[in-house]
Amino acid sequence: MHKFLAGTAILAAALLTATVIQAQTAAPKERIQRGEYLAAIMDCGGCHTPGIFLGKPDMARRFAGSEVGFQIPGLGTFYPPNLTPDAETGLGRWSEQDIVKAVRTGTKPDGRMLAPAMPYQSYGKLTDADALALASYLKSLPAIRNQAPALAGPSEKAPGPYLTVASP
Repeated sequence: MHKFLAGTAILAAALLTATVIQAQTAAPKERIQRGEYLAAIMDCGGCHTPGIFLGKPDMARRFAGSEVGFQIPGLGTFYPPNLTPDAETGLGRWSEQDIVKAVRTGTKPDGRMLAPAMPYQSYGKLTDADALALASYLKSLPAIRNQAPALAGPSEKAPGPYLTVASP
């Protein structure tokens, strides 16, 4: 009987430990709600939603990347990427800290720069809590498989439609 009780206690302790670890790693509901608010006021969907620049936003694929890019003279044409946690076409392989760094510095996990059209200089002023809230929200979205067109260098033909950004 004692072996049964000891085994039950070990199982209970393991389940409690797993529950505590899960609670520590899961983003709290309040943080995700704050991130949703920030994504709205930062207008992330205004660039990263298919159809948005064509006047027909596809809200079923909100944040899944745009088929219309930004051509920046001398730099190339950049397409807003998929911000959903899809592992192949979105941020699924990025950690929350990778997202925080990208939003604040304009740098991808591999060190390459994001599109210069993204206002990371302004987003860099987010508090630590707000940057993490935004990242937690993006990681909480449903994963949507949608590959935005690849960027095109300044001398390359753009793979899709684009808006030209004129310098003042």
